[in-house]
Amino acid sequence: MLKLPLVTVICTCYNHEKYVIDALDSVVNQQYKNIQLIVVDDCSTDKSKTKIAIWINNYPSAKFVENTVNLGITKSFNNAFKLAKGDYIIDLAADDILTTECVTLQLKAFNDSAYKNLGLVYGNVMLINEQNNFLKLVFPQNENGSLLTKIPTGNIYNYIVSNIHSVCSVSALIKKEVFDTLNGYDEKLSYEDLDFWIRASRLYDFDFINTPIVKKRVLENSLGGSFYKKNIYFKKINHSTYSILQKTFLLNKNKSEHIGLLNRVFVMSKIALKTTDIMLFFKYLFLITKIVSTILFKFPMKNSGTT
Repeated sequence: MLKLPLVTVICTCYNHEKYVIDALDSVVNQQYKNIQLIVVDDCSTDKSKTKIAIWINNYPSAKFVENTVNLGITKSFNNAFKLAKGDYIIDLAADDILTTECVTLQLKAFNDSAYKNLGLVYGNVMLINEQNNFLKLVFPQNENGSLLTKIPTGNIYNYIVSNIHSVCSVSALIKKEVFDTLNGYDEKLSYEDLDFWIRASRLYDFDFINTPIVKKRVLENSLGGSFYKKNIYFKKINHSTYSILQKTFLLNKNKSEHIGLLNRVFVMSKIALKTTDIMLFFKYLFLITKIVSTILFKFPMKNSGTT
């Protein structure tokens, strides 16, 4: 009898009392049943912890991790990952929802993929509002369901580095091996996904499913629009992005990758200026200088041979 791989879903919650039960229900309602569920409450100040505790009574096989202090997403996930037994991992935010066929389609994509060094697959995503109303797809389709813009697959390192909107992390199924190899998320950062995708894509191929398999909730404090906000929390996010792009500079291997990084850094320097973070802006200027110098001196233009 064919053994079905175990999939571990780690659901992290911080003040998501309105949505966490929908997220948890979407895991237990999967068509695919060989799933380990780990729920983390990161010391919520609302009623999230109480709601999860009541829900867990009906699903005793799920593990509940209750942080006594707020650790943040990267540390909370890494701690939960130590308990993961699955061959594959899903990082589920407590305000998002998996469609019932999500895991089935993700595993099928792994089995059917032509890439031998496949580390993860991700799919299209439906954006919804706080009332569960559909807003749009992350990767737009025409009326026939075909993508309006081709999504790169395989070695997509440069694509991730150079594009603000590339992988939608909430729809990813990731081999546990990838987390083991990368030692999980970087706990010095305020958010997890960009740094992880860059480091993972340096070592592994990615594949894509053109089917909406996750509903991602757009909230007022969602990360997507946070780069332009000026409070202390979002300032930390912008400084984390700078740290990620510094690390990316060291990972780059060729001129094309440095040019892709340069385009990304230009965008982020403008955001630093728009949010009046002058110190961060000058840090980006210095990074721009380093990248340009590397492009000019390490990868000079070849002589055409003409006289």
